[in-house]
Amino acid sequence: MPTVTVIQPKVANDTHRLLRVAAYCRVSSNSDDQLNSYNSQLAYYSHKFEDSETETLIDIYADEGITGTCEEKRTEFLRLIDDCRHGKIDRIYTKSISRFARNTRDCLKNIRELKSLGITIMFEKENIDTANINDELMLTIMGGLAQEESVSISRNVKWSMQRRIRKGNYTPNSAPFGYTINEKRFVVNEKEAKIVRDIFEYYINGHGVQSTADYINQLYKITPPLAFSSVRYILENEKYIGDSIYQKSFTIDAIGKQRCINNGELPKYYLEKTHEPIISKRVFDIAQLLIKSKNVYYVRKNSIFNMIIRCGLCGSYYKLKKSVDVDYWVCRKHDIHSKGCPSKRISEESITNAFISLFNKLYSDYSELLIPIQHALQELEVRGAVGNNSIIELRRDILQLKEQLKVIATLHTKGFLNEAKFKEQSLEINNKIDKLSKDIRLLLQSDDTALKQIEMLINYFEKRSNLMIEFEPQAFEFLIDKIVVNDNILEFHIKGGLIFTEEI
Repeated sequence: MPTVTVIQPKVANDTHRLLRVAAYCRVSSNSDDQLNSYNSQLAYYSHKFEDSETETLIDIYADEGITGTCEEKRTEFLRLIDDCRHGKIDRIYTKSISRFARNTRDCLKNIRELKSLGITIMFEKENIDTANINDELMLTIMGGLAQEESVSISRNVKWSMQRRIRKGNYTPNSAPFGYTINEKRFVVNEKEAKIVRDIFEYYINGHGVQSTADYINQLYKITPPLAFSSVRYILENEKYIGDSIYQKSFTIDAIGKQRCINNGELPKYYLEKTHEPIISKRVFDIAQLLIKSKNVYYVRKNSIFNMIIRCGLCGSYYKLKKSVDVDYWVCRKHDIHSKGCPSKRISEESITNAFISLFNKLYSDYSELLIPIQHALQELEVRGAVGNNSIIELRRDILQLKEQLKVIATLHTKGFLNEAKFKEQSLEINNKIDKLSKDIRLLLQSDDTALKQIEMLINYFEKRSNLMIEFEPQAFEFLIDKIVVNDNILEFHIKGGLIFTEEI
């Protein structure tokens, strides 16, 4: 028999060691609540532990005037967490959950980490001590209330801002280039205003946005230089004619602080003569017309044919060109140097007419052209599946797992398996089945993709009830992967790997 020696647990000699305590406090910069003010909290925690026989205050971590919805902006809070990770703190005191975090996710994340480090937190307002809580339900509820408080504050701020906008007495916190803020009003900065006027003048004289930016940067030696986006923003900003549009963008939610462009989701407010203009309305309107016309050209240039048509001689893409009244496409290499590629230009009309001709042929004869291909691919898929040992083994494993599902379902029905265990095992087996099914799909992917595309084309033509009379861009995008130009022949590469030709 082996000899058993009991090793008694060691009793710590420092049972009377004082707990190292930290206090965290935070107030918003516009808070009027003196009881919860920054200075009050600092004073409160400084005196709280002066006469304590069990706890000693290590440090006070205080963020002032910084939003609680975004953890990254709270430098003192991050310092507190870092000190906890380095073993400097045993316990944290804070006024309330809303002071500690304003969304449930961050609140629970930090509490879980601190508990794993052996650090407890006391939320004084709610009288919650994490040292005495085994269940996170109460923390979830309180964290949710703190989050709702933040959302409510955000709503109140938005309402107040909209109210001031409607009354015409709202001024943003920052001024656009060319202005400064003085006594809550935009005041012209003459040095910057001259640059703004030159930007508009140079642009409306026929230069592009980038060339305007380059010219202004060189003329004024601006550092850092104005970027394309900065010049574009100036050219489109109504504030330079003395007007203001408010709520061009909005915050999606109070927690994430993510902003997006207001494309009609919320009302916008246009206020006239809110401040002194830098340029005339006539100059501004001319600039907007030029921007709009160039945007139309940009959209047109990037039509559905862009990066679709390729030269069969040199492999280059075709680009859109304009003559007096005709749009045509030309090989990029040929356009740069005609001797580099002998391919000829083709009119856009000839491309659309060729597609209409091809489409109507497919529509009329799709059953004779596509259905035999569908059957051939189906046969290949079956043969590949039957002859592939890996697929056979995977399908056998799936059948075995489905049998296991039946067994545990029977055990659950007869009461031998409780609900929680049944769900756990069912989920585990179903996850395995999903993984095996995915493996089978990957083995059959190449043939399966082609088959699905052919079936999609057949379904499309079956639902179609008429021939194509005029070019339909949506039908083109649905059917065509690319076009290859070979002299007077256009090769249309259809989805599913099919190639048809049309003469132009």
